[in-house]
Amino acid sequence: MREVLLLCWRDSAHPQGGGSERYLEQVGAQLAARGVRVTLRTARYPGSARRERIDGIDISRAGGRYTVYPRALAAILAGRFGFGPLRGVRPDAIIDTQNGIPFFAQLTGGVATVVLVHHGHREQWPVAGRLVGRIGWWIESRLSPRVHRRNQYLTVSLPSADELVTLGVDRSRIAVVRNGIDPVPVGAAAERSDRPRLVVLSRLVPHKQIEDALAAVAALRAEMPGLHLDVIGGGWWAGNLQARAAELGIADAVTFHGHVDEDRKHELLARAWVHLMPSRKEGWGLAVIEAGQHGVPTIGYRSSRGLTDSIVDGVTGVLVDDPDQLATAAGELLADAEARRVMGAKARTRAAEFSWVHTGFGVYRVLAAAARGEYTAGLVAANPTASELAS
Repeated sequence: MREVLLLCWRDSAHPQGGGSERYLEQVGAQLAARGVRVTLRTARYPGSARRERIDGIDISRAGGRYTVYPRALAAILAGRFGFGPLRGVRPDAIIDTQNGIPFFAQLTGGVATVVLVHHGHREQWPVAGRLVGRIGWWIESRLSPRVHRRNQYLTVSLPSADELVTLGVDRSRIAVVRNGIDPVPVGAAAERSDRPRLVVLSRLVPHKQIEDALAAVAALRAEMPGLHLDVIGGGWWAGNLQARAAELGIADAVTFHGHVDEDRKHELLARAWVHLMPSRKEGWGLAVIEAGQHGVPTIGYRSSRGLTDSIVDGVTGVLVDDPDQLATAAGELLADAEARRVMGAKARTRAAEFSWVHTGFGVYRVLAAAARGEYTAGLVAANPTASELAS
């Protein structure tokens, strides 16, 4: 395979970019390192360049939250005739990222399309408003599976694959390639805090439900006066969360760090005792593995689906069912140093199993097969041989 086109509504530098964008770009960087020509088509945002080259990926930006889709399709079609920003792009396969809504690239692409779905958005569509939410869910659950009924699907966890099956996608067309992870930056390590410290690593948007982490701090503070919560990440919901912390009387026990660089992120994770991930929905939960790199176990919701894959319940973290259980589990783990040590050690061991090199290799296998007209199913091997990685 010599060339691939990646489609995503945002890139990781977008103010609302997150884990799904990071996955796609890391895959693109790995493909580029293998000699594949990689182009990413995505939306513009204030301060962004129309064209940019990062980590071997040629980035083309145009359109906004909704117009990114038709403008990408138009650019693909024009490019096939030698016009527009994608002229000269001749991919063997296209990754069409479905963040609720796909690009429907097969309508203009003329090559094999792989639909990348991190998780379903049924629980998140109401945030978009009643009408938009209903239309979006119809597109995601009815129209997209029908249009893509002969396409390869790619997802990041076994629960997300199960979810696609419930939408009518044939399991024989669903490949699972889990997230990789960056190594901890040299010099970013920090001493574990000598006082109980919780951490949340997340975009600050409603469906991440950071309010539940704040409620846990409020519930536990009486018995743990020195308890502190670090919230790492930014987003348009930050003001609401800060107001909620003030309402709960815990503003002095919570630090909202906003966006931080990689060194600072890892320093904060390393200081923590327990990582909370109260998200309503996750495809995988990359932050679980990042916390695990520092021997920090995670507590999250079983109903989020993806966390049932990234957290090994009772081994590398704890799965719970509601906010009360989240607070209870956090209190128990904070109070039990030996349980934290054992669980954290196992979380660290599991984190070492993942890398972007392996993720990139897995996606390369899926794309190459799709370009040949073949389907890939199930969990793609995470540990290729040395000869396979070199090929």
